[in-house]
Order: sequence, then C-alpha cells, then structure tokens
Amino acid sequence: MSMINKEVSEFSVQAFQDNEFKTVTKEDILGKWSVFFFYPADFTFICPTELEDLANKYEEFRQIGCEIYSVSCDTHFVHKAWHDASDRIKKIQYPMLADPTHALAKGFQVLIEEDGLAERGTFIVNPEGKIVAYEVNAGNVGRNADELFRKVQASQFVHEHGDEVCPAKWQPGEETLKPSLDLVGLL
Repeated sequence: MSMINKEVSEFSVQAFQDNEFKTVTKEDILGKWSVFFFYPADFTFICPTELEDLANKYEEFRQIGCEIYSVSCDTHFVHKAWHDASDRIKKIQYPMLADPTHALAKGFQVLIEEDGLAERGTFIVNPEGKIVAYEVNAGNVGRNADELFRKVQASQFVHEHGDEVCPAKWQPGEETLKPSLDLVGLL
C-alpha cells in the first residue's frame, strides 16, 4: 500500500540535538518541509556514512526550508553516546530522533519486527504533514544526500506549481513539463 499523501500520525519523541535532549512532536514538523531519515541502529557501519553525508549538506537543506530528522529505534541516550564517541556523528546538527517504542517506525511502516530495528527509509513530508516522496533501501545499501536534496527541491517545486511536473534528473532552473489534460491520467 502506498504511503504517498499519508498524513504523519501524531507523535512525541525524545531527540538529541546541539548536545541537549529535547522533545519533538508532530506540531514541530507542520508548516515546513521535513525529511525523516530512518536507519537501522547507532554504532553501525553504513549508518554513520549516510548521517555524515546529510550533516555535510544540512545547511543547504535548511536554506530551502527543510528540516532533517534522523530516526533509529535507539534511545536519545544512545544517540548522545554515539555522538560523543564518533567523529562522523559529532558533525550532526540536525535532530536525532529516538524511537525505542517503535511508534515512528511503525507509523512510517519501516519497522523490522523480528529485529526491533528500522529499515533504511527516507520520507519527504510537506508542510501539511503529508508524505510526498519516499524510498526504502535494503540494509546494505547507503543513500545519497545530493539526490535526496534534489528530490526535496522537486517536491517543493511541484507543490508550488501544481500544473507542472519535474522530469528525470530535474534541477532547479531547468525546464519542467506541463501535462496536457488528455495525458494527466497517464502520469
């Protein structure tokens, strides 16, 4: 079943950000673009490479009005311990959401029940709190922050220009497509 246009469920979780613990709720995501970046666990191998890649691009995401939320089923205390122990994770400035009860992982349908871990899932959420793009990768395949950034920009463009669509590899400033009424059902 598709998650497109599914509204994010109410949630309240602990997070680690700026060397502090804080609470993040659904209210915090409304009114701006968000990326929920699920990963299996702290203190792993592929995850720090992905999170560092996002950390290196975080300011660009912020400049386009998009907040990044990394999410694992670890606690906020484990996020802090990983931050304190890893040079890669020390670079992170975005909120690291703790999901030990699996509420977010279940809500976004990425929970691996038998392991108590999240799949490698990426979700772009619009200012109304609805999922507009997502992908779930196998646990052994890392993701790319540059491509995620492009997808957020494309999602923002079509959100503002509902009668236009973005073709493959579209970048801001490039030509878009304006489907004719005869072809709208074929998108």
